[in-house]
Amino acid sequence: MNPDTTGPAAVIVLAAGAGTRMKSRTPKILHEIGGRSMVAHAIQAARSIDPQRLALVVRHERDLVAAHIEEVDPEAVIVDQDEVPGTGRAVEVALDALDEKEEVRGTVVVTYGDVPLLTGALLTELVATHESEGNAVTVLTAILHDAHGYGRILRAEDGTVLGIREHKDATEDERAVREINSGIYAFDASVLRTQLRKVTTENIQREKYLTDVLELARDAGGRVSAVVTDDRWQVEGANDRVQLAALGAEHNRRIVKAWMRAGVTVVDPATTWIDSTVVLDEDVRILPNTQLHGATTVARDAVVGPDTTLTDVSVGEGAKVTRTHGSGSTIGAHASVGPFTYLRPGTVLGETGKIGAFYETKNVTIGRGSKLSHLGYAGDAEIGEDTNIGCGNITANYDGEKKHRTVIGSGVRTGSNTVFVAPVTVGDGAYSGAGAIIRKDVPAGALTLSIARQRNSEGWVIANRQGSNSAKLAQAAQAAAPDSSSTPATTEEGTQA
Repeated sequence: MNPDTTGPAAVIVLAAGAGTRMKSRTPKILHEIGGRSMVAHAIQAARSIDPQRLALVVRHERDLVAAHIEEVDPEAVIVDQDEVPGTGRAVEVALDALDEKEEVRGTVVVTYGDVPLLTGALLTELVATHESEGNAVTVLTAILHDAHGYGRILRAEDGTVLGIREHKDATEDERAVREINSGIYAFDASVLRTQLRKVTTENIQREKYLTDVLELARDAGGRVSAVVTDDRWQVEGANDRVQLAALGAEHNRRIVKAWMRAGVTVVDPATTWIDSTVVLDEDVRILPNTQLHGATTVARDAVVGPDTTLTDVSVGEGAKVTRTHGSGSTIGAHASVGPFTYLRPGTVLGETGKIGAFYETKNVTIGRGSKLSHLGYAGDAEIGEDTNIGCGNITANYDGEKKHRTVIGSGVRTGSNTVFVAPVTVGDGAYSGAGAIIRKDVPAGALTLSIARQRNSEGWVIANRQGSNSAKLAQAAQAAAPDSSSTPATTEEGTQA
């Protein structure tokens, strides 16, 4: 144990259930809200009270769940539940596993892997009440208008807890009770260890109930009390996708509200989704229909939206991002992106730069003040500072087998519909004409052109599209021209053939 840790002796998170009502190949606790799996939320809440040790009990899809837990919290102890069903048995095997290293002494908190809105503040209150009152067991409860399906809290005249009756085992009078068991407890470790050995499976479900410990502890002279929360969402679990969506919406409402309190303007909270992993500065402005996911960060005075989705994107101070879908990218200070822009991973846009309308970028570094304004693609490329990439420019980075890089210097000006056939380098200050196809390196300061003679076959439409609207209009135009001729002719570059 860590002697510097001031939290409880241990937290045990129960994460073994199959979650069949979710109807998914993904284990229930791995379903996400707010950018984290439900079990990751549970781990975060557990770690926030600084426990000396943390254990998670797994069973359904054991390897998949265990791998995810190890990724989220490598120091957590993963414990396998055996064939004996029930929450009591799950806690028992976890306590036994922790005791193998060193016997647990002090407060043991038990939570669940599918209660994602539980906060460290509420767990701290639970532990503080448990320890200050010297309780054997302290249970977290809530008052619900509809308590169907929940275990009911049975109280003594002095307000202490007599026990908990599971809904399926409860009488009609007991089912009328509205105070419910959250399944979250603080136990004295020695009481928990002793009483779990006495719990049987003699009930309708043939399970070893953790709730039986409360009555056994009270019968042994221990004090059993409760902490009642008025925030029912913190004890709500997700057993199906309807409940998952409701929890997700409530989680998002709280996240958005917290950011507004912290100085962020959210124009339409109802259509704004912000993951719990996102970081925003003061005076950020979020416009409607915007989703911010993953490790996205947005600096002061930046404006994001409307109709924008960013995942793992860094947005610099004062930048503007409009109608953009982006991931794994960096947008510099006072830069501009959008509308209708697709930023793929590896895009780095420098300060005051621009990626404009109908542009796609991937694995490209764009220097300070450079502009890719409209209708193009830049991939596997490096672009210097103060360069202007014309309309319809494309880096042709793929030769059918390998990707190649394009390097464009600073102060470059490219004409419309320029194609860079990689690998190719364009020097500083170079220009390209409209329609240039650049297959060879361009020296600094050079003008590169791809010239082909323009050939006009006069009278072609009238001769080959007889009766069409185009032919009729062409005939009318020729008749109105002072030097009209019905004889077809071919010209090149404007000269009579």
